Amino acid sequence: MAESRTAVGAAGRRLLRRGARSVRRTFSARKGLFAYLAILGPGMIAASAGNDAGGIATYASVGADHGYRLLWVLIPITISLGIVQEMCARMGAVTGKGLAELIRERFGVRWMVLVMFALLIANGGVTISEFLGIAAASELFGIPRYVSVPLAAFAVWWLVVKSSYKRVERVFLVMSLVFLGYIISAFLAKPVWGDVARAIVRPSFDFSAAFLFTFVAVVGTTISPYMQVFVQSSVVEKGVTPEDYKWTRADVWTGTIFAMMIVFFIIISTAATLHTQTPPQHIETAADAARALEPLAGRYAGALFAIGLFGASMLAAGVLPLATAYSITEALGYEKGVSRSFREAPIFIGIFTSLVVVGAVVAMMPGLPLIDALLNMQVINGLLLPVLLIAILRLVNDKEVMGEHTNGLIYNVAAWLTAIIVSALSLFFIVTKIFPGIFPK
Repeated sequence: MAESRTAVGAAGRRLLRRGARSVRRTFSARKGLFAYLAILGPGMIAASAGNDAGGIATYASVGADHGYRLLWVLIPITISLGIVQEMCARMGAVTGKGLAELIRERFGVRWMVLVMFALLIANGGVTISEFLGIAAASELFGIPRYVSVPLAAFAVWWLVVKSSYKRVERVFLVMSLVFLGYIISAFLAKPVWGDVARAIVRPSFDFSAAFLFTFVAVVGTTISPYMQVFVQSSVVEKGVTPEDYKWTRADVWTGTIFAMMIVFFIIISTAATLHTQTPPQHIETAADAARALEPLAGRYAGALFAIGLFGASMLAAGVLPLATAYSITEALGYEKGVSRSFREAPIFIGIFTSLVVVGAVVAMMPGLPLIDALLNMQVINGLLLPVLLIAILRLVNDKEVMGEHTNGLIYNVAAWLTAIIVSALSLFFIVTKIFPGIFPK
């Protein structure tokens, strides 16, 4: 009997130990999930904000004008975007400082002024494009821009300065998910998937001015300068440390892949519905871009597109001025942060407010062509991007800044290739503009 009780007791203890291990594993998994959810935001929001009004206009124009020809470029751009975003997020976690602050400390005032000037031009222009997107979305519902844009500008300002912007930005992200409809629309449009596959694996490129313009616009709207500033400043404000950085890395790559998946299907759906027409349907208005959703929503395509465009534009209209305010106040050493009052951070709140006001006022100007304006803003982004990329690469490889968290060989090769190729494309584009007859039309 004693031996039997001993055996039962031993078995019971083994079961208890197994149960305890199972509970610990479950708790650890839940803790990991909660950690990811708690830190979720900078990467996903920055990448999703890239699919803003200018992004939608650019990708829709790519599909309508060039069909599937540029699908191949999404693969290297996805890798490049993820690497650049991850480098900035890692710098934020390791140093606890924003990008502009690091540039000032390591490179001095001249470099800081150059980079801040480039960011101000790029971000100011794209902020205007976001309010143009809001205007276009409201006009699809029959609401004039003179009503919708001031109301939207006040709402964005209030959410950031007086309310809880972090909570509301999730609402805008959900509204932006309407663009998932492009995935369904792409399948319903019945594209020739063999042509899609060939376009992905067989790169197509030429040096015509029109092609270079589109190519630089795609790069500019995908790897936008404000995204790098925003993701690093957001990581710093969230208090991410190197110990819990793995969740932020997952957030960055998840956001990148999700955003680029939307881009892929926007191009396919517009190529299948607009490029196949005779002649191909060029996109000039938001209503033109909405037609690519007709296989999914029929006569409600305009309304569905307007909801998504409004949400994406509102999200980016908040993120862009914030990124600019972060960068300039960091560079100048002033107080910053959405949790600060005007008395605590007057420069930060003042820059944010000024950008919102200027963006809204310019967007209300009559006769401003929406699609052309949006595309031109993305080209400006692409032209200014090399300046910021070089600064990022020098910082992330500085052992005094990053310690043991500098780039590895593969990361450096991919990142420098991105900087070199973007710089070369920008140079080619400038040459085509100065000497329009040097390359074919």
